[in-house]
Amino acid sequence: MMAKKVTVKFQKLFINNEWHDSVSGKTFPTINPCDGQVICEVAEGDKADVDKAVAAAEEAFKLGSAWRTMDASKRGVLINKLADLIKRDKDYIAQLETLDNGKPIGDAEGDVDESISVYRYYAGWCDKIHGKTIPIDGSYLCFTRHEPVGVVGQIVPWNYPLAMATWKVAPALCTGNTIVLKPAEQTPLSALYLASLVAEAGFPPGVFNVIPGYGPTAGAAIASHPKVDKVAFTGSCEVGHLIQQAAGKSNLKRVTLELGGKSPLIVFADANLELAVTYAHEALFGNMGQSCCAASRTFVEESIYDEFVQMSTMIATLRTVGDPFDPMVQHGPQIDQEQFDKVMSLIESGKKEGAKLECGGNRVGDKGYFIEPAVFSGVKDDMKIAKEEIFGPVMQIFKFKTVEEVIERANDTTFGLAGGVFTSNIEKALMVANGIRAGTMWVNCYDAGSPQAPFGGFKESGFGRDRGEYCLEQYTEVKTVTIKLPQKNS
Repeated sequence: MMAKKVTVKFQKLFINNEWHDSVSGKTFPTINPCDGQVICEVAEGDKADVDKAVAAAEEAFKLGSAWRTMDASKRGVLINKLADLIKRDKDYIAQLETLDNGKPIGDAEGDVDESISVYRYYAGWCDKIHGKTIPIDGSYLCFTRHEPVGVVGQIVPWNYPLAMATWKVAPALCTGNTIVLKPAEQTPLSALYLASLVAEAGFPPGVFNVIPGYGPTAGAAIASHPKVDKVAFTGSCEVGHLIQQAAGKSNLKRVTLELGGKSPLIVFADANLELAVTYAHEALFGNMGQSCCAASRTFVEESIYDEFVQMSTMIATLRTVGDPFDPMVQHGPQIDQEQFDKVMSLIESGKKEGAKLECGGNRVGDKGYFIEPAVFSGVKDDMKIAKEEIFGPVMQIFKFKTVEEVIERANDTTFGLAGGVFTSNIEKALMVANGIRAGTMWVNCYDAGSPQAPFGGFKESGFGRDRGEYCLEQYTEVKTVTIKLPQKNS
């Protein structure tokens, strides 16, 4: 299987169930991270295109429209139909994702499977979202309705292009909103193919719109648009600040943010060491380290530290780096030159500040953005690699002595997305899980996600939740209706 055999079918903007060139006529290249070559040119949307997409979404959301009058159960049928189409085209979508993003083909197939399960989960919720009757004082009938927010802007990242779009699109459709989606400029292709399936599934025009483009133009236009009722963003803390500012300066639109992390994984001496090493490895190196919840600070109890470092180094050197279309390859390239340079710079910083590079950290090959998995030991809390989100294949292993000490150190960060603990002592596990300020904690596992379980952060890792029932709250407004009665009877 070779990347060059993947045919790109859609490269234009998707508005009102139609394909459009950008108003400016501009295009931008999407790059293959395996070799740095242009895959194709994609229409470059900006403010004028966002205005068109928002107008289409507004029209689709009008009272009396096909979308607003559709039975909730029928929305569920459409979402399940979309899931069916994604399943039908799973192999192609996974290849498109690997071509555009560089992740190993097996991982891309897993992302497609996850997306299907998320759509099916929210399809089942469509006709189960409802309010309450409330026994208020006086002769009144009082009840609540859960109504869609309206036009939702969604800006998604490049690390899990299809899956991150799905986390936002599925609950928004489930609750009856209309959508303007901006995929990351590095990885627009799977979102555009998803748009074609939305139309094929039978969603009314204007319900789902896709505007590829750059953050400072298309993304900023969505965040500041006065007719967008909510914006959902996954990405960097820096951009998250900008989006919240834009929302405040425009129409005070709702905002949910899923941002960066520097997540701790804590391994106690009573843990199953082999299990902990295996999980810690994948928790950091999975997706080439390009995961917001990557376990990028591994804390290991002093008595097992040296053995843990030795085992982690060995497994890292065995990780296969290469062509992501080869099913035997575990590790592809970083997403682009900018991310490659950032990771290499932080590896150099770690060495200069005195951490010991146990293995890796070199460029692989002379084309593309491949980096050997790197393991640092002897890392101190004040080092740059210990504080900054690297978003790359760089494992940092810290030493600790006591439960109280490691909880305090793990919390000494501006982030709070996730964390993990490995121990055979349930009381210790609960003490750590309850003591770490993070949106998700895993015990004797890591990154065990499911559509039913909410995901989101504390502190500068953002607010609001993706997935699960809690996510529905982000896409609905609660309306109170009170009716005067001539007489109230119990």
